[in-house]
Amino acid sequence: MDNTLTLYELNSLVREVIETEMAREYWVEAELSEVRESRGHCYMELVQKDEFSNTPIAKASAKCWRSSWVMIQPHFERITGQRLHTGMKARLKVYAQFHEAFGFSWIVTDIDPNYTLGDMARRRQEIIAQLKKEGIFDLQRELPMPSFCLNIAVISSETAAGYGDFCHQLADSGFAFQVKLFPAVMQGEQVEESIIQALNSIYSRPFDCVVIIRGGGATSDMSGFDTLALAENVAQFPLPIITGIGHDRDECILDMVSHVRVKTPTAAAAFLIDHAQQVLDRIEDAENRLVHTTQLRISSLKSQLSNLAIRIPTLFSLAKTRQETRLQQADIRLSAAINKQVEQARIKITLLQSRCATIAPQRLLNEQHRLALIEQRTESLDPQLLLKRGYSITLLNGKAVRKASELKKGDEIDTLFAQGTIKSVVK
Repeated sequence: MDNTLTLYELNSLVREVIETEMAREYWVEAELSEVRESRGHCYMELVQKDEFSNTPIAKASAKCWRSSWVMIQPHFERITGQRLHTGMKARLKVYAQFHEAFGFSWIVTDIDPNYTLGDMARRRQEIIAQLKKEGIFDLQRELPMPSFCLNIAVISSETAAGYGDFCHQLADSGFAFQVKLFPAVMQGEQVEESIIQALNSIYSRPFDCVVIIRGGGATSDMSGFDTLALAENVAQFPLPIITGIGHDRDECILDMVSHVRVKTPTAAAAFLIDHAQQVLDRIEDAENRLVHTTQLRISSLKSQLSNLAIRIPTLFSLAKTRQETRLQQADIRLSAAINKQVEQARIKITLLQSRCATIAPQRLLNEQHRLALIEQRTESLDPQLLLKRGYSITLLNGKAVRKASELKKGDEIDTLFAQGTIKSVVK
């Protein structure tokens, strides 16, 4: 029982050992699993993961007191362009501290921004390589910019000053721009998810292009624009996407895969206005060329009409002379043809007259003989001859009766004799 220590005494012993044996500072590489600020201090959770299974194999808490943090933070953000955030890999200069009441932690005295830049560059290169492997890295730049790009979908923070500047600049341009805002988180860990949701909302609507702008505030914490999922969505989006997320460092992956990258929201508005002005200039140029071409054509036609007006009397006289010559030639040919036809007809008539003088008497004699034969046959067929021989003819309604079966009881018939006629009734 004499060797028993209180917890405070034991912790004090641990603190003395750590302060004695681990008095110097160490550079450590770790991933930040949690970062938060409170009352000017920065509290971090450090983790090391297995290279193959991604399972945490070491964890520790770290603190950066306000006196150090006010110098470390702006230096780190100025060089990297980002805030410390969850998932970032960092190289930290620390020393060990053990407090009897709060336990063990690493106290951060410096952070190496160049290490983080190297890790960020490596991750960016991996994402770029993946996009190129998928064949989508340059898809946006292959899209044609619509000539009349006036219906604009904007992805931005609803309260961003840059969005207001963007809208005012378009409104003052004199062009009929129509702007629709799709609010999104433009800073922090929710950037990727928020912008993808906005793109999904825009997808089925009739816009000409999409503008992603981030104006106002610090230029740090840009990690949300360097993710594979966001880059894939932007690269494969069917409308041209213009980015103006307002930062001075090297362009982020979102800039690389977009159709056009500008520095600020006002630059994005200037790009759209310039594009509309170029289209207007082309239309006005085409209009001027059309008017000029039309005027030249009208002038040419007037000149042709004047030339024709001068040439018409001469051409008419020449044509008249030609037609009169043709008519005279036709008249001569017609007169010759008529005279020839008349002469041929006269010769034919003479020949016919000569033939008629010979043929007519013989023809008349033949016809007289034929008439005598017909007269003889007609006399032999005369019914009176039959009646004189004792025959009679019975008539019913003026028609000869050849069969008794043609008569019926009550019919009134006429019987003709050589001399006289009787009427009878059939009983």
